[in-house]
Amino acid sequence: MATKEEHVRKPEWLKIKLNTNENYTGLKKMMREKNLHTVCEEARCPNIHECWAVRRTATFMILGEVCTRACRFCAVKTGLPTELDLEEPERVADSVQLMNLKHAVITVVARDDLKDGGASVLAETIRAIRRKNPFTTIEVLPSDMGGVEENLRIVMDARPDILNHNIETVRSLTPRVRARAKYERSLEFLRRAKEMQPDIPTKSSIMLGLGEAKEEIIETMDDLRANNVDIMTLGQYLQPTKKHIKVQKYYHPNEFEELKEIALSKGFSHVEAGPLVRSSYHADEQVNAAAKNKAQESK
Repeated sequence: MATKEEHVRKPEWLKIKLNTNENYTGLKKMMREKNLHTVCEEARCPNIHECWAVRRTATFMILGEVCTRACRFCAVKTGLPTELDLEEPERVADSVQLMNLKHAVITVVARDDLKDGGASVLAETIRAIRRKNPFTTIEVLPSDMGGVEENLRIVMDARPDILNHNIETVRSLTPRVRARAKYERSLEFLRRAKEMQPDIPTKSSIMLGLGEAKEEIIETMDDLRANNVDIMTLGQYLQPTKKHIKVQKYYHPNEFEELKEIALSKGFSHVEAGPLVRSSYHADEQVNAAAKNKAQESK
């Protein structure tokens, strides 16, 4: 017998506009030809049609399509990866060039099977994009890479334009929602990134609707700011399959707007908040805002 929770209908503001124009189909074809993966597809991002068809942007997912962690919110395949593709960085750089991207986002599946957590391949991807696309800004979104400082240093030494690492949820829900990841370790990861390269903006994201209290959301904002995080995104959690953790609440756009104002008052340089906002949503605008903020601070 179905529970009442399973009958909760998505509210009207969560309707997604589909767009499969030639930008969308062309980008999908190129990804297959280059044997590349995107988090847009693998994580079933609700913005894929807007980003691919209208903005012509994509978030590349490197180091394969199999993640070694099984977080209860994520649709990416889990298991033990079988390969390490050392030619992938060049293919990503070629695709960035073909797409003529002004801003590229590179995310990484958790590779706990690798000693460096995939840091070397991520760093080489940054360098490959720089060589072939010197005017493209680069944002990276790694896992905590085991919390090993040297792994993070490998990535930061390659100097991405933004280091993005998602806290995902509030402290109390972390053990139930995230696999192997720890709330404090994510904060430490973000703090260390800023210590290593103080001029590189850091960014984090939180999903809402998992059962968190408003006070806990604000506490998470404070924790991120206490560790010098510059940019924050807040979005609605959507259950990808029946096997994943259920949605406890759908937040109204007005609630997101209120949380955005609170976050800005805490000192974040840029905040994206809304039902369909995801970590790399309008990432090109975020890097521009971070650059403007840095310029104003230097005056």
